Amino acid sequence: MSKLGPLTIDLIERGAALNADRVALVFEDRELSFAEVNHQANQLAHALSFVGANHRSRVALLVNNSLVSVPLDFGCVKAGVNRVPLNARLSLEEHARMVTEAECGILIFSADLAERAAELVEKIPSLSAYGLGVSLPDSADLAAIAADQDGTPPQIEAAPDDIILTLYTSGTTGVLKAAQHTQASFAAICRNILLNLFPISQSDAMMHAASLIHASGTFVLPLWLRGGRSIILSGFVPQEFLSAISHYRPTAINLVPTMLHMLLEQPDMDQHDLSSLNHIIYGASPMPRTVIERAIDIFGQDKFWQYFGQTEAPLALAVLRPEDHVGDLLGACGRPAVDVELRLIDEKGKEAPQGEPGEILVRSPSSAAGYFKAPDLSRESFDADGWVHTRDIGVFDERGFLFLRDRTSDMIVSGGYNVYPREVEDVLMEHDDVLEACVVGAPDAKWVEAVTAFIVLRPDHQASEADLISHASEKIASYKKPRRIIFTDSIPKTAVGKVNRKILREKLQNEG
Repeated sequence: MSKLGPLTIDLIERGAALNADRVALVFEDRELSFAEVNHQANQLAHALSFVGANHRSRVALLVNNSLVSVPLDFGCVKAGVNRVPLNARLSLEEHARMVTEAECGILIFSADLAERAAELVEKIPSLSAYGLGVSLPDSADLAAIAADQDGTPPQIEAAPDDIILTLYTSGTTGVLKAAQHTQASFAAICRNILLNLFPISQSDAMMHAASLIHASGTFVLPLWLRGGRSIILSGFVPQEFLSAISHYRPTAINLVPTMLHMLLEQPDMDQHDLSSLNHIIYGASPMPRTVIERAIDIFGQDKFWQYFGQTEAPLALAVLRPEDHVGDLLGACGRPAVDVELRLIDEKGKEAPQGEPGEILVRSPSSAAGYFKAPDLSRESFDADGWVHTRDIGVFDERGFLFLRDRTSDMIVSGGYNVYPREVEDVLMEHDDVLEACVVGAPDAKWVEAVTAFIVLRPDHQASEADLISHASEKIASYKKPRRIIFTDSIPKTAVGKVNRKILREKLQNEG
């Protein structure tokens, strides 16, 4: 144990010892107890060492949600391995770039992703690939190797600053960045969740449909410590998700706004038994006002928790508690988390006055230890005093609630005025015909950037460009209203379900 508190490896052992006989993981019709998960994790840790993945080495993981996801992650921590998760939805080129830039010599992959693993080995001949229940030619099955290993923990000297997770951001800015989390910072993420979000107990079960390599996965360790269950789905399909709630009876779910929106659009939603849900947690991107209002009408205000955070400083930097889901606070991120320092600075680096927008800076034990092999980017985002520069623009109101305006890279400067896309999107989403809205700036000779809205209409609805511009004009200042409406069948999303403005901006730039 360090002066920073228990490390991630300590918390894993503690949860296993406290809850040995309880059910820890559920996947499809299979269950694993805490003791079984811990035993598998120990065996996988020894297997990793057997194939050359030693303390502080970097290993790429190409694994979809499954029963082995948590034992593998825990096994990496126990072996002191720095894991580099690869989102399965990304392209071969993106995967190859991540593996190469992160200098991974070993790839661990699940059976359903064997084809992509083979493509990566062909593209990077020096890469050694080990499957889980499968093997490539001239390779081996890591699960088979693990089955022959000792079930006791490996003896490593874990240090607080050991990097155990190198996590690539979604890359919407066009720059791949790999945030590094340590034994100490990942343990701090666990404490942050336990301190600031819903009170987890042995009776709780959280269901995960989003990839465990991102925000959803950070809830596993807090549940593990408290003796709760983690119910893992292979992916998110709205109808299947609703059926899974009825079947598995989770008490908590974690959603990005896009997922919640999709659930609300299911015509037979009221035919599913969703009564087990006590906590609906959401974050990762701004929640449209109309979506959260509909959700509260259906589920009740007392169930909703919002967190604001980012890969560089997970998970909850600010929290909007259930009792605060009222009135204008539905547009807020919440109040700063109790273990986080948070302040706003203006363009000159000075403290932004209350009520004025500024870049959000945070300082927290859960902050990443910079970016991997990106010293210039690290200096820009992580300053010498420990502040993380989030690039998000926010405003504090007189009650101490933080309202997110937008990312600095998303802000539109039109005719000398700052326009925050989310404000325009919320207004457009209030129109009865609009299903989705995304606002970006288009190059414009007169305005420099022209406010441009991509719109997905609801089925059998026919609002025109003039209708929507007129609707917006009634709600917001003239300089904020869209100059152009582009109707589309879908809004592009990143691999983690966030709106991908970069693709839309590029589309408009290419028109010129």
